Amino acid sequence: MAIFALLMLGFPRAAAERPAYDVVLITVDTLRPDHLGCYGYTSIQTPHIDQLARAGARFTQAFTPVPITLPAHTSLLTGAFPLATGVHDFTGNRVSSGTATLARILHDHGYSTAAFIGAPVLDSRFGLNQGFDTYFDHFDLGGREEVHLDAIKRRGDQVVDEAQKWLKLNPRQPVFLWVHLYDPHAPYSPPEPYAGRYRGRPYDGEIAFADAQVGRLMDALTQLGLLEKSLVVLVSDHGESLGEHGEKTHGFFVYNATLHIACIVKVPGAAPRVVADEVSLVDVMPTVLQALRIPIPSSVQGRSLLSLVAGRSAENPSNLYAESYPPLLHFGWNLLRSLEWHGWKYIETTRPELYDTRTDPKELKSLFRTQQTVAQEMSNRLRALVSRYTPATGAPATENAPTDLALLESLRSLGYIAVSTGTITDASGKVLPDPKDRIQVYELVSSALTDDEQGHYAESLRKLQQAEKTEPLSRTIRFLMAGDYYHLNDFPHAAAYYQSVLQLDPKNSVAAYYLGLSQLAPGDLDGAEHAFQHALELDPASFSAAFNLGVVYTRRKQPQAAIQAFQRAVEILPDYAEAHEALGELYLYLNRPQDAVRELERAVAVTPKMAKAHYQLGRAYAALGLQEKAQKEFDCAKAP
Repeated sequence: MAIFALLMLGFPRAAAERPAYDVVLITVDTLRPDHLGCYGYTSIQTPHIDQLARAGARFTQAFTPVPITLPAHTSLLTGAFPLATGVHDFTGNRVSSGTATLARILHDHGYSTAAFIGAPVLDSRFGLNQGFDTYFDHFDLGGREEVHLDAIKRRGDQVVDEAQKWLKLNPRQPVFLWVHLYDPHAPYSPPEPYAGRYRGRPYDGEIAFADAQVGRLMDALTQLGLLEKSLVVLVSDHGESLGEHGEKTHGFFVYNATLHIACIVKVPGAAPRVVADEVSLVDVMPTVLQALRIPIPSSVQGRSLLSLVAGRSAENPSNLYAESYPPLLHFGWNLLRSLEWHGWKYIETTRPELYDTRTDPKELKSLFRTQQTVAQEMSNRLRALVSRYTPATGAPATENAPTDLALLESLRSLGYIAVSTGTITDASGKVLPDPKDRIQVYELVSSALTDDEQGHYAESLRKLQQAEKTEPLSRTIRFLMAGDYYHLNDFPHAAAYYQSVLQLDPKNSVAAYYLGLSQLAPGDLDGAEHAFQHALELDPASFSAAFNLGVVYTRRKQPQAAIQAFQRAVEILPDYAEAHEALGELYLYLNRPQDAVRELERAVAVTPKMAKAHYQLGRAYAALGLQEKAQKEFDCAKAP
């Protein structure tokens, strides 16, 4: 009877007859399915994910459209390829407001919606918070100071702790809960006992730890009586190369080491099964909506997998499109696009590739030269798909969030090169280098980023100098070299390299900003003023540039100009505590204690542990004769 009811889910029903399913979405970042017990890996213990797989439909041939966290999750939650969303990588664009996300649709149908996020690559400023009543990112990105990995990567147990707290608040049902576990992402550093249990295999240790957190979440749902009536989806956003094809991690190539993902779907009433059909991450959203009998928006490009979950054959196959734009956007090399169909895998780039994944699953022997007919057919199919799924006016213009340089630095410390130094149109009419010929350079740069994150700036610089020999005009390499010089307090070289980036890319507002910092540090106030003004001309949303322009004017003892700059910073970012504190100090200097109190109270409200703001607020209260309040603030300033 349950299966018959499931088979009827595609037919219109009255809203009152919709199944009262709660929806639980678990995304495990950077998870290769062939490192899970339920996918046949015998060297790991993942009992909780395995148990979920035994209770639902486990898809053995599921693929992501992009091996990068932000665009992959965007495709997951919109059911659309990056061609349509316009989110191709992680360089500061945000999902356009008003986008039909899964959370927005479920919220509009009466669901309580909450997300608990494990890393700032999915920070709310990128726009995936749309439709969520609660979006727990809450990463301390350190204001205008550089933040390193240990301050921003939230462990899975902490993510699940927050999710459990929310569940125990008894939110109005039905609920949509998304839990994002970031642990398997490099660098791999599992906690004990997983570090010892998987000594020498830290990636597996991270996966085992993430599995334990899935178990904790499942236990909480069971104790609250929610699990049995919940539609549960567990997917990875992408895999991990682990050295295959010369790539250590992910985000560069489009081989199946990073495209093949875990996908488990448990729908109440559906019998467990293993599904061998090829499916895409964009298929998850329409599957959930059809299971809930909610109309699927026309913007969705995936197809529902509900018939496969129910044991029927699919009416239409999934489109297994994938792409990688970072080689183009960050290095000026060619982009990568791929299509899988009936066992064939075609990769479009400078030297196209063709693989028979049935006989060559590791994609080691390209058949492009010997199978020209198949290659041409696959090329035609890929071009037709790109044409079909790219909006007639091109991908929608993604919106720019206020430019948070600390967020960009945080992404960089996670191994991402978070500065876009090119545009997709760079490829027009040019024969660009094939990424296959530049993987050694890419890995050098990636290794340099790891060194930088660990504070090994000289070693990072050495590797970048080596990469520069192959790519002497690379804006990305020059930008990163400038950063290393800056951290080594070699400000003249830092400024020179940022200036060289601007010569190659005059619209690079981030380089202009860091040029200003490199000139401000040794006291070149004229140069810094010009650089920060230029950064604001290029990017009016750069509150960091506005703030540091205020610093320049403060050092010149031009308080009115400094006030205007700091006010601009808080107009862009109202909760910018450092700017409110700076305004408070200036007002005290100008003997305007009432104005100082206003700004400093805002600063401590936003950042309660800002000792400097408490001290200055105490001075402001004292100037007004409010000695008791002043003493409290002085005490707060001394508190550890």
